Amino acid sequence: MTNTLELVLLLLAASVFMVALFRGFNLPPVLGYLMVGAAIGPHALNLMSEGEGAGHLAEFGVVFLMFSIGLEFSLPRLFSMKRIVFGLGAVQVFGTMALVTLVGKLAGLGWVGSFALGGIVAMSSTAILSKLLTDRLELDSRHGREAIGVLLFQDIAVVPLLIVIPALSRPAGELALTLGVAGVKAVILLAVVLVFGQRWMRTWFTLVARRRSGELFMLNVLLITLGLAWLSESVGLSMALGAFLAGMLISETEYRYQVEEDIKPFRDVLLGLFFVTVGMFLDVRTIVVNLPAVLGLLLALLLLKFAVVAAASRAFGASAGTAMRSGLWLCAGGEFGFVLISLIDGLNLLPSAVMQVTVAALVLSMLIAPLIVQVSDKLVMRFVASEWLLRSMELTRVAAKSMSTQGHVIICGYGRSGQYMARFIEQENVDYVALDLDPERVREAAAAGDTVVYGDAARRETLMAAGISRASAVLISFAEVEAALRVMYHVHALRPDMPVIARAADEADMEKLSQGGATEVVPEAFEGSIMLASHALALVGVPLNRVIRRIREIRNQRYELMRGFFHGVSDEQEGPDSQQSRLHAVVVAAGADVIGRTLAELELELLDVTVSAVRRRNIRGLSPAPETVVAEGDVLVLLGVPANLELAEMRILRGG
Repeated sequence: MTNTLELVLLLLAASVFMVALFRGFNLPPVLGYLMVGAAIGPHALNLMSEGEGAGHLAEFGVVFLMFSIGLEFSLPRLFSMKRIVFGLGAVQVFGTMALVTLVGKLAGLGWVGSFALGGIVAMSSTAILSKLLTDRLELDSRHGREAIGVLLFQDIAVVPLLIVIPALSRPAGELALTLGVAGVKAVILLAVVLVFGQRWMRTWFTLVARRRSGELFMLNVLLITLGLAWLSESVGLSMALGAFLAGMLISETEYRYQVEEDIKPFRDVLLGLFFVTVGMFLDVRTIVVNLPAVLGLLLALLLLKFAVVAAASRAFGASAGTAMRSGLWLCAGGEFGFVLISLIDGLNLLPSAVMQVTVAALVLSMLIAPLIVQVSDKLVMRFVASEWLLRSMELTRVAAKSMSTQGHVIICGYGRSGQYMARFIEQENVDYVALDLDPERVREAAAAGDTVVYGDAARRETLMAAGISRASAVLISFAEVEAALRVMYHVHALRPDMPVIARAADEADMEKLSQGGATEVVPEAFEGSIMLASHALALVGVPLNRVIRRIREIRNQRYELMRGFFHGVSDEQEGPDSQQSRLHAVVVAAGADVIGRTLAELELELLDVTVSAVRRRNIRGLSPAPETVVAEGDVLVLLGVPANLELAEMRILRGG
């Protein structure tokens, strides 16, 4: 028991340090976990005395990962993207596996080992690429849709690979029987679970939810996940398949998003331990000795996957530029490659040296994946001559829409918020030009008569084509802060006097957008609260003109009266390092050094903390004057970020 506890503490301490370090450099945390495993594994410091115990913990990481994939598995979504998922995705996975299997067989690895190696190489990183697509606002671009479709097929393909690869490792005489039995078991399990399980699952979750107990709900999720994983293993299949089925069943119920949030802490921690055990495979000395082989495999992996994806994309009708972008996005390795590596390691299908080189090449490919994405646009513009023409045509369409306008508003993003803005503006006979990256949305809205055109608002030339020199204002309707900051950078470079109105998801984003040059920032949380409160006041009898005056005062003061919130247990998901301003009440006890001093003398502004209110004898005064004298028993309501609030409280209670 003591050894197990020491093992867990060692893994947690090393993981916290490395993940924090990698986060600081804006690198994927999975690489930090791999480095932890390499450092404490048998090939380096050899601090792990119970590798088998870590392996058992890591198995649950894979279970929860596959459960999460099942949660995201939506049959309607698959149907809507069927051409990309089952067309382009299938060609990418099977094409890559076929080529790697052929090369591996020629290199003498054996066809089963080569097939398994093909499965490893075929995978790309869903975690890294989906985040990059979101951050760069390219989810709805042509290459973004192709990347998501291929990643979705890869996620699905892992499930049969986890069944097929162990079956292929059996003796040749038993191979057909083993595959047949595994296939029949999988079909029966799928049929029973999917045909009878959905109705039962919805009914059961409804009964549990009616008890209104978060603890019971969480226990139920764990029971369903681990129960189906055990059932799958009991019939001779993998635990991962059972977990995937559990996720699929819950994804069709209305409890999907709550389950996703509840399971996330378990999944992330246990999956981290899984990657630590994968990192333990790494032998740095072997890699250094075989460095040319590692770099050679890395280059071969990138070029092979790029060629397969780009060729398949072109075959499915994409332009040369889109095909090249899709190839560059998907050419690196992914986390499911490590899932298959852990499986192969137990079956001894590949020599140790080949495993070392493969793991090292995958780690390096994931490390440089963000860099490849960063330069992908420049590479496409450099090597695809037609891309210049397509970009010019795109800008021409934008310019054609804005050419006849003067004093118009440029709306960046034409989702729900952007469309509501456009309708509101249109009612006052003010012209607008909207820019959006979703081709389907643009096509339908333009056909309906909306002044919307396909274009990236974060590009300087797109804003110029939209007539920013003649525009009167820019509205940023999306809540992605980094993308909004890029838009504002180009707007102010072209028109320093241009007013920019930006949308903010919460209070923390307000400060970033204001500092980035936004003339006005509209926070969703504040505006929603204002509207709810105004309706409540009107319904309880407060005169409407007084309610309107109060709303006007709050907006005129830039929401100053609403800044900050009192932090509670339910706000813990922000994380301990959250920099969002919050409120904190400090009681001035008898004998405190600050009694008799004014608020100005406290000099709390040096700590970036303000006193938003003072409560004295049950009377609360908002925005107290600097000359307010602090008295015993006062409650000072402070506004600031957590670290600064701690320093301010120490200054108030201890003096200094």
